This record gives sequence, C-alpha cells and structure tokens, in this order.
Amino acid sequence: MEVHFKEGQLVRQGDPLLEIDPRPYQVQLEQAEGQLARDQALLKNAHLDLDRYQVLYKQDAIPQQQLATQQALVTQYDGTIKTDVAQVDTAKLSLVYCHITSPITGRVGLRLVDPGNIVHATDTSGLVVITQLDPISVIFTVAEDQLPPVQEKLHSGHTLPVEAWDRENQNKLAEGTLDTIDNQIDPSTGTLRLRATFANPTNKLFPSQFVNARLLVDEKHGVTVLSNAGVQRNAAGAYVWLVQPNQRVTVRPVTVGATEGDQTEIVSGLEPGDAVVTVGVDRLEDNGQVNVQVAGEEPDGGRPRGGRSPKSGPGAGSFQGGGDGKSPGGKSGGRHPRGNS
Repeated sequence: MEVHFKEGQLVRQGDPLLEIDPRPYQVQLEQAEGQLARDQALLKNAHLDLDRYQVLYKQDAIPQQQLATQQALVTQYDGTIKTDVAQVDTAKLSLVYCHITSPITGRVGLRLVDPGNIVHATDTSGLVVITQLDPISVIFTVAEDQLPPVQEKLHSGHTLPVEAWDRENQNKLAEGTLDTIDNQIDPSTGTLRLRATFANPTNKLFPSQFVNARLLVDEKHGVTVLSNAGVQRNAAGAYVWLVQPNQRVTVRPVTVGATEGDQTEIVSGLEPGDAVVTVGVDRLEDNGQVNVQVAGEEPDGGRPRGGRSPKSGPGAGSFQGGGDGKSPGGKSGGRHPRGNS
C-alpha cells in the first residue's frame, strides 16, 4: 500500500518501511473473535449443565455415565477455547506484520516493490535489503600454520588489532579488532576464516567489498631486517651473499623470521652493518669480486663507486639493524600472509 523509505536512505531500528494491505487480516481477526465468542457461550452452558448433573447425581436421579459425559464435554470446550484464542492471536500478529519496520540500523538498497505490487511470504527477493554499515565486520583468512599464535593470543585475553587496506595495499581504510575465528579449517585451501569488527562512521568499508586484512599478532622491538632481495634459498635453507672487507663475496647461512613487504627479519647469521649483495646475485660465485654500491649513495662527481652503473654488475646493499617491527598474522584475499619487521 505504501513505501516509506527512499533508495539509499539510512534507517534506524524500528523506522517504518512498508505498509501491506491489512483488510484481509482484519477479516480473519473478526472471524476468529466470532468463533471464540461462540465457543465461550457453549462452554458456559456446558458448565451450567455440569453443575445441575452433579446435583442430580447426588440425588441418584441420573446415571454416573451421563455426568462423566458432561465433564468430558466441558473439557472439550476448554480445549476449543484455547484454539480460538490462538487463532485470534495469529490474526492480530498478521495485522502487526502489515506494518513492516526496520529490524536493524543501516542503509536500504534499491526498491524491490512499489505501491500496488502483490507480495507473498514465499517471495525470494523479499521487500527491501538493509545492510549494516557501522559497525561492519570483515571476514578474512589465514593459513592453518599461522593459527597457533593467533589462538595463543586470544586464549590469553589479548585484543588483536586488524587493519583493512584497499585492493592495491596502498591505502588503509579502517582499523578494528579481531572478534572470533571459525570452527574448522577449509581442507581445500588449508586456511581458516576469521572475523574482525570495524567502526565505519565514514563508510569507507562497503558490504561485499574486497579488502586486504592485516592482523597484528606480535610486536618485536630491536630486530634486524634485510631487504628480501638479499635473502636467497636452496635445499639447505636461507642464505645471503656476504661482502667481505676485501670486496669479495662468500655464502653465509642465515635464519629468517617474519617477512613484511620487502623486508625480512634476520634472526641469526648477520650483524648490523654487514654488507649483503642484493643485485645480480645470479652471476655471483664464491670468493668473487664485486663493486660495492650502496643504494641512495653516489661518489664524488655523481658517478657510482667503481665507475660502473648499478645495473652493470653485482651490487651490495648496506645491511642495517635495529628499529621496531611487527610480525604478521595473515592477509586476506587469497594472497600470502605478510607482516612488518
């Protein structure tokens, strides 16, 4: 009969949305009330007869069977009255449903019905779609191997922060906290779903939007980091090409920790200040000669050290330590988990 909202409008819980024609349900209510009144009169008459039969039975004027039959009739009418009351309540509830209000606070979508349309309870499209925007939740996944530290933090009562970034990982959209984790791992992907809640007053997060979620599980201070380009791997594990004071390189095994962006935490194997080759590693051999060219630095005259450009031969990057870092929990969108270090 009526549509009380505009497309895209923000509505609050309890706001009127639509009006359905109440006349068929009003007729049903009147019918149910009439049936109730009729059965109440029958019950009242059955009680009067029962009282008379009880007096006559005491005087041996009627058989016991007649009294028992009348008692059963009263019980039957009692049940009928309860059914009639339920029919009246059902009709009243249908009238209430004719005035449809918003069950939540959120934004309404495009109109699915107009005044004059016929609707049914079984319509799959419904009448209107309302999405909650503030607060809003983000569902993302982490690898099953990363689950133990997340569970440990949650069970110890820690609140784990989560950041939502755009598809390109260039802009941070919102900050929230981890709410809960799913109860099973997806065997086809080896990942587990997690849900985080975000305050969204500016609506930067939108329902069904793709975002990259960064979950902070642990924070490390004073760790040593190295560019990912300097870390190599083989069957024996991770290693780097270490530049010695005589400008020759040697293989140095290292133990790596968390990786975030283009930096990797070095747990052991290097000391802050060591020089590690980051460019042209595929052309190196043990004890080979290199030209040290530190990124961002040039010798006098504006030419790289050694008189060669950074792309003409192997290069070495100055390896620095210290600083704060963050180790990862996971990243959504089906990409590899990342962390800061």
